[in-house]
Amino acid sequence: MAASIDKNGALQGRSAVVTGASRGIGEAIAYRLAMEGANVVVTARTVNESDHPLPGTITQTVETIRRAGGDAHAVQCNLALPEDRERLVDESRAAYGGIDILVNNAAVTYFFPIKEFPDKRARLMFEVQMIAPLDLSQRFLPDMVEKGKGHIIYISSHAAIHPQNPQAGGGGGTVYGMCKAAMERFSTGFAAEVYSSNVAVNAISPGLVATPGTQLHGLVNENTKSRESPIEGIAEATCFITRSEPRDITGRIDHIPEFMQEFSLEPVELIG
Repeated sequence: MAASIDKNGALQGRSAVVTGASRGIGEAIAYRLAMEGANVVVTARTVNESDHPLPGTITQTVETIRRAGGDAHAVQCNLALPEDRERLVDESRAAYGGIDILVNNAAVTYFFPIKEFPDKRARLMFEVQMIAPLDLSQRFLPDMVEKGKGHIIYISSHAAIHPQNPQAGGGGGTVYGMCKAAMERFSTGFAAEVYSSNVAVNAISPGLVATPGTQLHGLVNENTKSRESPIEGIAEATCFITRSEPRDITGRIDHIPEFMQEFSLEPVELIG
């Protein structure tokens, strides 16, 4: 059966914000949530093709959802800027009222050894990958509490796992891994704080995924195919969590293959 949108699906009446939704994992998650009937705010910096060297824009993501019969709204946002984050919250509420699903997916990543890591680049990574998700979680939490239900999901990475063999050397991913590890700890801690409010907080660790970003950094190639996770799997896992009761799945850090097996999930074809 061809991929389609079910306006009366499991997420009917829910409203989601997905950051970094112009391409890759964020785009796939936006499509999957919309397929289950959610209203989706897609946000990123890239509005037009000329805005970024990689393919994909939030304009295209919204157009794809609308063509399939779903409801989506694009908000240009540079998550490194507090004023942009505030505008994102305001525009999201103006479009759909309270937001009860937040997917913190956006990332900006640089790979340098620590001894030569530029301070400017490190601070930008901290702002986008740690401060912005914290800020958005704080800002949207009142919506979720008021609705009596909410889901916050952080897209993490296996880079958060501590290196097991220091003698193997590093590839300049220490700061990236540090950001992801910090947000995994944020997710489990925040989950405990908001459990009584019926808000779930989880981190999903996709592993290696063939996206425009990972291809740009040379992280995926012919030698990594056996270790890659399908992007549809990350979208399905995210959608499954948001369909669940918040107190049933919360405070977890899940790797995609194991999560899919635990809940007998299969990736589904996405619109687009």
